[in-house]
Amino acid sequence: MIRNLLFDLGGVIVDIERQRCVDAFTKLGLPDADSYFGEYSQSGIFLKIEDGSVGVDEFHRFMREKLPVGVTDYQIDTAFQQFIVGIPVHRLEKLRKLRCKGYGIYLLSNTNPIMWRGMLANEFGKEGLRREDYFDGMVTSFEARACKPDPRIFRAVVENLGIEPSETLFLDDSQVNVKAAVEFGFQAVEVKPGTEFIDYIPEKN
Repeated sequence: MIRNLLFDLGGVIVDIERQRCVDAFTKLGLPDADSYFGEYSQSGIFLKIEDGSVGVDEFHRFMREKLPVGVTDYQIDTAFQQFIVGIPVHRLEKLRKLRCKGYGIYLLSNTNPIMWRGMLANEFGKEGLRREDYFDGMVTSFEARACKPDPRIFRAVVENLGIEPSETLFLDDSQVNVKAAVEFGFQAVEVKPGTEFIDYIPEKN
């Protein structure tokens, strides 16, 4: 029986577009910007801020060393957040309705403090609410100090949120992450491009 729904953010709730971010950093003057960003995971300093091994100040210092003189932290953050296209309001409405139907609604995201406290917070405010109004609990990679598909982040979900994996459906847009969740004991499904997360959720009696 599925009692809980555990959502990824990017590609499931949030529309994202990798190339927008690559183009923004290229425009700022970052050499070989394309090499830092994958479809489902990042590398180098971008991975480190996502897994919590560096903080925002250290991230900014590193980026300023790579970029032309005069580029500001604000410009860096703005370019980084171009990864996010936005959250369609109908998905926020669906989250609220699923919660009203009695599901436990939870979040598990590979993300970073710049996006989490910036554009993502703003996007979840579209209905005049906060993230906490949509989810019963949240685990982020930068706070858990681990990124999917690392088993440590799934362990953090169980320990921090107090949910039973076998009673939880995990929805993610990466097959690698889905496989890792299944190996940890979760039910899991890949949300494919062109579909909506609601398409994968059974009707609750």
